[in-house]
Amino acid sequence: MDIEQFLIDTLQNNLIWLLLALLIFILIFKGVKIVPQSEQHVVERFGRLRSVLGPGINMIVPFIDKIAHKVSILERQLPTASQDAITRDNVLTQVDTSVFYRITEPEKTVYRIRDVDSAISTTVAGIVRAEIGKMDLDEVQANRSQLINTIKANVEDAVDNWGIEVTRAEILDVNLDQATRNAMMQQLNAERARRAQVTEAEGAKRAVELSADAELYASEQTAKARRILADAEAYATQTVAKAINENGLEAAQYQIALKQVEALNALGAGQGNQTIVLPAEALTAFNDAFKLLKGRG
Repeated sequence: MDIEQFLIDTLQNNLIWLLLALLIFILIFKGVKIVPQSEQHVVERFGRLRSVLGPGINMIVPFIDKIAHKVSILERQLPTASQDAITRDNVLTQVDTSVFYRITEPEKTVYRIRDVDSAISTTVAGIVRAEIGKMDLDEVQANRSQLINTIKANVEDAVDNWGIEVTRAEILDVNLDQATRNAMMQQLNAERARRAQVTEAEGAKRAVELSADAELYASEQTAKARRILADAEAYATQTVAKAINENGLEAAQYQIALKQVEALNALGAGQGNQTIVLPAEALTAFNDAFKLLKGRG
């Protein structure tokens, strides 16, 4: 009997220790929470928000606190959305947008909004329509980066109460109906034709200007040559006048005789057989010239 009682007591003691160890294990399992780096956990106590657990090892009160929500804090991309928008100049466009965001305050996200993606998509669509309605089509095409920044800022203001940070907003494409595309193509072709005509006219104008410049240059050079020739003739006249002034009539007669002889030589240097008939007075003048030249020699 003593041995049986001893065994029963030992078994009871071991069972108590076993139950105690199991209880400690359960308390540790329930009280110690390891949160991944990419998540944050929202803790509730009796249905109310207790705390938000960050990455790493965290402690909660077992059986009283519980992990109500496990929220990923990784950046997310909304599916590409298309919405119709009318510009200020009444052009119907279809705008494709994409938004990137991340949750920064999980307690706001889980308790203030049910479907985050749908809510952000609806907000973006409304803001895109409102902003494009303030701009003409040409402004939408030319100022896309400015439009993106405006949309991003407005979306950030709208979702601030949801604990969300909008990291990036993109306008992927702005599509037009076929009629508008055809009209724009006609306008583009007309503009190209106008530019070609302007370029051709400018080229013709430049050619006329260059031709006028060439004629003016030629006229200036001709006038310059004539001025130089006139200066040379004036210098020769001055030289002859000076010689006459210094040597008297004999120098003038000598010059005349020299010119007469040069003229006779020029007549005799012609090609072929030719006969030169001179009047008697001319022969007398040439004879006097030869005498004068001989005397000067």
